Amino acid sequence: GHLSAVGLVVGHPLDTVKVRLQTQTVYRGIFDCVVKTYTHEGFRGFFKGMSFPVVSVAISNAVAFGSYSNALDYLTRSGHNNSDQSKRSSLTAVFMAGCFSGLAQLFVSAPIDLVKVRLQNQTKSGRNKYRGPIHCIAVILREDGVKGLFRGMWALALRDVPCFGLYFLPYELICMMLTEKGKQPGNTAVLVAGGVAGVVTWACATPMDVVKARLQMCGGGGRMYSGVLNCITVSVREEGMRVFFKGLLLNSVRAFPVNAVTFLSFEMLLRAMTDSPQD
Repeated sequence: GHLSAVGLVVGHPLDTVKVRLQTQTVYRGIFDCVVKTYTHEGFRGFFKGMSFPVVSVAISNAVAFGSYSNALDYLTRSGHNNSDQSKRSSLTAVFMAGCFSGLAQLFVSAPIDLVKVRLQNQTKSGRNKYRGPIHCIAVILREDGVKGLFRGMWALALRDVPCFGLYFLPYELICMMLTEKGKQPGNTAVLVAGGVAGVVTWACATPMDVVKARLQMCGGGGRMYSGVLNCITVSVREEGMRVFFKGLLLNSVRAFPVNAVTFLSFEMLLRAMTDSPQD
């Protein structure tokens, strides 16, 4: 949990620049966004909206990895047999378990992500709409009700359900390639596999990530869209197909260290649970 939180803190400035590039058209590129953010808001401008995801990362990771492990166990009928073969048996099962995990974590991650994106997009140094994460939730609830906290959730589902399926596939494959048969993957194998899995997944997730961020900004000072399809149509008409690759480079650069650390935490926790005596 602590390692994942550290990964989030390290990756957050890149995430802020990415979100701004995806939702605002005032920046010419990454460097321009970095310069403008620093000039107008100082160093802390890059860390807006960070506290909420950092505090809740343990919960969202627990839901994602917990549901993945349970679904994989169920699909492979391996029970609690933690052998190399049972854990990394069927790639189809890995994909399906990943998709289930993406669906399960949606209900935790959607409100957290919405608040993060809204706070990251506050570029004024003076009077902003939201004073912090709790105030942001209160304002959204007052203006839009509970459903307001799940704005952009369809786009998030279209991003996370298939991409979580994809997320675990390269991880399991690379772990198998870097590990001797019958042995547990070492820390280096886990870090490499986790990092590569993160990069591959984000490369595929970025187009829907753009749509999700734009929909989340509806009602938060951003442009209004009637839904996922309307957002895609309008964005392509005004900015061309390249709009879907805004933030791709930043997503990929951030994904390697953050996901390498996330998977290492997951494996360490699994090992600790396996090694501890059963009641």
